[in-house]
Formats: sequence, C-alpha cells, structure tokens
Amino acid sequence: MSDRLSVEIFPGEVFASTDDFDSGIRQLIPHYDEMLAAIALCLPAQAACILELGCGTGELSLQILQTCPTAKVIALDYSPRMVEYSRRKIEAAGYSDRWRGLAMDFGDWAVGNRVDEINESFDACASSLAIHHLSDDMKLRLFKKIRESLKPSGCFWNADPIVLESPQLSEVYQKAREQWAIAQGTTLAEVRAKLGKSNTYGYSSQDQLATLEEHLQMLKTAGFESVAIPWKYFGLAVFGGFISS
Repeated sequence: MSDRLSVEIFPGEVFASTDDFDSGIRQLIPHYDEMLAAIALCLPAQAACILELGCGTGELSLQILQTCPTAKVIALDYSPRMVEYSRRKIEAAGYSDRWRGLAMDFGDWAVGNRVDEINESFDACASSLAIHHLSDDMKLRLFKKIRESLKPSGCFWNADPIVLESPQLSEVYQKAREQWAIAQGTTLAEVRAKLGKSNTYGYSSQDQLATLEEHLQMLKTAGFESVAIPWKYFGLAVFGGFISS
C-alpha cells in the first residue's frame, strides 16, 4: 500500500491530498464538468437561497453562483479542509458575499440535529458525489428533510454514481472510464494511486449505491411530485425533482 493510500480521509474526499482533487476528479469521473453544469442549469435562475450538501472543493458552488446570479449558497461538508478549500476558491472568484460554508454532517441535519444552524427555507437544494455514502434508509430521511426545507415550487438535484442496469453495461462503463483517463493523459491506475483511505464518519461510509429506479422511488416517497433524470452517462446520473407550488 502506498503512503497516499494509508492516509485516512473523510468519505467523499477521495484523494489523500486536496491539491490532487480538482485535477484528479476530472480524470477519475468522465464528463465531470458537464455533470455539474447540468445540475446548475436545472436550478431556478432567480433563486434567492440554495442549499448545497457536500461542497467538496467548491466546484459545484462556483457553477451555481455563476448560473444563479442572485443566489446565496449555504454549503455543508463534514470535512473542515474541504470547507476551507472551498472558501478560498469562492473568495478568489469574488463570490464570498454570496456563499457560506459550514463544517457539519448533512446526515446530522437529516435526522433533526443542528437545525438551528440551517433554519431557513430554500428555493433549491443541490448535491454532487456525496449522498451515495449514505445507506438507503438515510437517503430517504435526507430526501424527506430536503423536501420539508424547500419553498413552494422548489427543486432538488443530485449527481451521484448509481448501480448500472446490467453487469455487461458495467463492463462497458469500466472501459469508457479507462479510455477517458487515457484521453486526459493518465490511466485509472495512476489516478487511483493518489486516493486516500476512506473510513466511516457520522452517517456516511463507503459507497452505498442504489439504482436510478430506487432513487426516483425514494424521491417520490419523500414528496417530490415530479421526478426526472436530466443527465446520465453510464454509472453517473443527475436526478431529482420538483415540489408543487
């Protein structure tokens, strides 16, 4: 095991060194920027306040702030280093007056803890590459909490890895990921050598993937009347829905 793989990280941090994240995630995840852009486009352009769950290094926050020019973003991540990294990036881009980062576990928020720190209603909620670390029971609890926190006509969009429809398609996706990494000038093996060792933290653990059908059913159960899949690439998808006015 390499030194990097022995470094313990929060679930979702992926890389041992934060310096590797922005380049490494684009090598590891095909069409990463396109996926984030799809989320941002689905958000109401005139939104006043948007909740982001699992802000990582701030890439989705930037997409949201650029696409929704009047929006204030409240971003949660249980990794203090990710919140700080995001804060520096947001400040450098000139959006610090519209962004607030909180180091907290959104699983805690889902079960009703620390609600005094996020006690407002939101026009929309967004998340990328974070919720799949929750069990299905916790996913449903989180979706219900999001639903309760949205204003009328609000929406929620999530980008996450999913269980593919067949083993054959999983093999095709693996080939596509290898080809993608090569096109970025590296290999999946080289990228994975930069990964850290992820342990359970709070309500999050290793990947706990569900199918798209299971996700959409959970959203419907949580109270989202209109659910959709605006973007999909093999084992990656952007999915979510709207609530009524």
